[in-house]
This record gives sequence, C-alpha cells and structure tokens, in this order.
Amino acid sequence: MDPAQITRRAPEWQVWAALLVVYIVWGSTYLAISVVDETMPPLLAAGLRHLTAGTIIFVLLLLTRGVRALQLSRAEWLGAGFVGLCLLLGGNGLVVLAETSVPSGLTALIIAIVPLFVVLLRRIFGERVRLGTYVGVAVGFVGVAVLIVPHGLNGTVSTLGMLMLIGASLSWAVGTFFSKRVSLPHDPLASTGGQMVVGGGSLLLAGLLTGESGQVQFESFSTNSVLALLYLVLFGSVLAYTAYTWLLQSTTVSRVSTYAYVNPLVAIVLGSVLLAEPLDAFIVIGAAMIVTAVIVVVRTEATRTPGNDTTTVTDSTADGTDRLQGAATD
Repeated sequence: MDPAQITRRAPEWQVWAALLVVYIVWGSTYLAISVVDETMPPLLAAGLRHLTAGTIIFVLLLLTRGVRALQLSRAEWLGAGFVGLCLLLGGNGLVVLAETSVPSGLTALIIAIVPLFVVLLRRIFGERVRLGTYVGVAVGFVGVAVLIVPHGLNGTVSTLGMLMLIGASLSWAVGTFFSKRVSLPHDPLASTGGQMVVGGGSLLLAGLLTGESGQVQFESFSTNSVLALLYLVLFGSVLAYTAYTWLLQSTTVSRVSTYAYVNPLVAIVLGSVLLAEPLDAFIVIGAAMIVTAVIVVVRTEATRTPGNDTTTVTDSTADGTDRLQGAATD
C-alpha cells in the first residue's frame, strides 16, 4: 500500500472509536474464552466460532461486492489455509485448551510475546534487527519466566497450560511471519474469511479427533457460555477485525500498534474484576516487563526506514481474529 493511502485523514473521533473497539473487545476475548470453556468443549466451540465468523464475512462480501469477491485462486486458498492453520488451529486452539487451567489475564500476558517471537523469526531468516529490538525481546522473555516459573513451581497454575501458551505464541508468530510471504487474497476481508473457514474447520476436526464430541451436552451449556460464544463470533471475530482493518487504512501503523500493549492490561483488569482471578507480585512484575518489552519493540520497529522490512504492527493476542501486519493489510 502506498504510504499516502495509509492515512485518509479520518476524523479523530472515528479513529478513537475504532481504537477503543480494538482495545476493549480484543482485550476481553480472553475473559469470554474462559466463560465458554466453563461448560463447552474448547476446541469444538472455537471451531464453531471461527467457522461461523468466516461464513458471516463471506456472506457480507457476497452481498456487498458480488460473487467475484469470493473467487479465490488455488494459491490464495493454500496461502490462507496455511496461515489459518497456524493462527487458529495452532494459535487459538492451544489458547482455548490452556484457558481451561490458566487464568485469562495470565494467558493474555504470555500471548503478548508473539511480536518477540516474530523478531526472532526475522533474524533467523536473515533480516537485520535493531539493538533496541533485541533489548525488548530479552526483557520480554525474562518477563515470561517471571510469570511461569514461580506459578509452575508452587503449583498454583498448570505448567502444561502455560507451556501450551508459549506454543500458541510461536504458532501465531509463524503464521504472522509467513502471512507476508505466501499468496493471500488482496482483499483483507476475503483473506480473513478464508483463514477463518479453514482454521475453524480444522479446529472442529481436532475437537472430534480428541473425543470432545462426547462432552457435548447441550442441556449443560450455561447461558453465560452461549452468550460468550456469540460475543466472540460477532464482536471478537467480525466487529473488532473490521475496525482493525479500517484503522490500518485510516491512521498510522505505529498508532494502531498500541493495542499490542493495551489488550493484556484490559484482560488482567477484566479477569480480576469479573472472574476474581488472583493478582500477585509476580504477575505485576511480569506484566510490567512484557508490556515494556512490547512497547520497546513496537516503537523501535515503527522507526525503521523505508526499504527495510515493513512488519511493524504487532499482534498481542491469539484469539483468532487479529494478527501482525505490515504497512498494508494482507
């Protein structure tokens, strides 16, 4: 995308309204996932969420842009499928499993290391990385250790669950990194719809293969879980992503990237207030280190000169809707 097209001089109130949607909705998805997990099979619920959201996006595209918007090439389906598998099956799938034993606020903090993994992937594949970025990565991973080691040693939080979250972050980072290197539909909504359909279908299959079908007891689904699932579909996967896509076209990349360190804070507050999730010194210290690390990485990368890698907007959640993007949407 031409830099001149990135900012369309949208009114400030519209920009802030869209930012607040991304801040609050994506920050709240961790809480909603915890509520869904209370009475629903995690993988099947996640699969239903993304498959439904992808279908809604495709229907909207069909109604507003015609059938041509849905005519993706084989290469585009393969690219969208690969990214969808990394982001949704590997990323979101491990998150929903982990949240059966890890508090939502702690989950959001660990997932905030996604941009740090992306930096490592960039370095592995030969891109130059600034010293400030390395410092941010080091501080971020120390922050993760502060979160995981004490809680794992004293048994207050499942060590396996926290390791799943590290795996989810890595899978999300892989999908994010290669999303700029595979063929994807030029229309960002068509790309997202394709990823959600493939990723959602794979999550449903994973749930069936792991025996979750035996856990489906509709009479035991709580009203809160059903409402939380609807919230994830309509607000987390459709509304917030649309706001995010619009922001990338309407304001600066560095401004949009602020959600990477606001989302975890929103998740911590909501988890503590609404689910009475405990906060201790290790969570506070780890949170401060990770948020500081992401701020350092985002701001350092936002000052990269033209011609360098343009991947600057970082993803802090693996909730299945948002992902790291460059100067242009994919």
